[in-house]
Amino acid sequence: MSVNTRFGRIGVVFVIVCMLGATLLVGCSSGANGQSASAQGSEGSVASASSASADEPTTTQVENFHNPDLGNGWKVADSLDLEYATCFSVDYYEGGYKLLCLSDGARYLTVPEGATVPEGIADDITVIQQPLGDVYLVASDTMCLFDALDALDRITVSGISKENWYIPAAQAAMDSGAMVYGGKYSAPDYELLLGKGVRLAIESTMINHTPEVREKLIELGIPVFTEMSSYEAEPLGRTEWVKCYGALLDMEDKAQKLYDEQIAQIKDIDSSATGKTVAFFYINSNGAAIVRKPGDYVTKMIAQAGGDYIFNSLDEGDGSTSNVTLEMERFYAMAKDADIIIYNASIDGSVDSVASLVQKNELLNDFKAVQNGEVWTTDQNMYQQMMQTGRIIADFNTIVTGSDADTTYVHKLK
Repeated sequence: MSVNTRFGRIGVVFVIVCMLGATLLVGCSSGANGQSASAQGSEGSVASASSASADEPTTTQVENFHNPDLGNGWKVADSLDLEYATCFSVDYYEGGYKLLCLSDGARYLTVPEGATVPEGIADDITVIQQPLGDVYLVASDTMCLFDALDALDRITVSGISKENWYIPAAQAAMDSGAMVYGGKYSAPDYELLLGKGVRLAIESTMINHTPEVREKLIELGIPVFTEMSSYEAEPLGRTEWVKCYGALLDMEDKAQKLYDEQIAQIKDIDSSATGKTVAFFYINSNGAAIVRKPGDYVTKMIAQAGGDYIFNSLDEGDGSTSNVTLEMERFYAMAKDADIIIYNASIDGSVDSVASLVQKNELLNDFKAVQNGEVWTTDQNMYQQMMQTGRIIADFNTIVTGSDADTTYVHKLK
């Protein structure tokens, strides 16, 4: 079932309250039967949530947000099965209509191509006319989902510049002109968006920093769909958002197949604790170590792979970012005995060898993992690969178990 929006033409106006800030540990209360994080940094650039600022805007998630009542008496014919995701739901109605509910309380009704908008639906429902196309995509995590669904042609304008995409198909689309750069979340090129006939903006929750931009898009007849996957409590819940876009694109079967492939990646993994401690971090320009908070999705992937996150004892409260800044002395005290180091090159790509890592600070020479040759680095594209969560967990498992299996998104440094 697909979705194309003739939003402006049917006069849809709505406001989505964006959510970023509450902790990534907060689960989304849903009526669905299932359960971050990227933020946009400098112009056209992409950074993971680990580099997000501490003053992220916060909103209250809607408890029991799943509301299938259209307001016109229609009854639900079926609902999308979810295993881990809890921040969206999809309900099906006779005639091919679908209702998507997000955990911020926003609701979207997709109308099949050639069908009419139902009479009497609730005022809070945003109508999306199928098939979906002419999208302005700002939420960087989402590109890999469209790519996996072979639906990149539905995106005509990118909120990320070409040099900051690590997805080859996205780069190729921008090279060919099929996709053009239309400005970052806080400064879109409105004239370009209108000229390209953009009918839907898919934003990250960073849009909440600039509510005036969201309001302007809506004023111009461009509805805003806010990507909420970063609020999923479970890593595979983020991947399961492929089903959300599968519903929007009328590609549920393909989305289910893609999701099943990621589940298969970890089917045979023994997630029992190996006893191997893992430090996941990068070093910023001030020489401080930036580590993930205990319980965020990266640390959960490490745990699901059988590793023991070395910073699990950190207690930094419920702050709005998923990272913690540690001065080197504290970092040294906590991490020097870690069995394994994984350097977060998706934020700092300057480390390509053990020697280049040690140049960051000579104290690293004393680390157990450095001395034992257990220093690894992520690919720069790891945070743009939400569709590969199962593969990344399998990579982490290869590291902590000492397997000789090939890895895809992490590599050993020499």
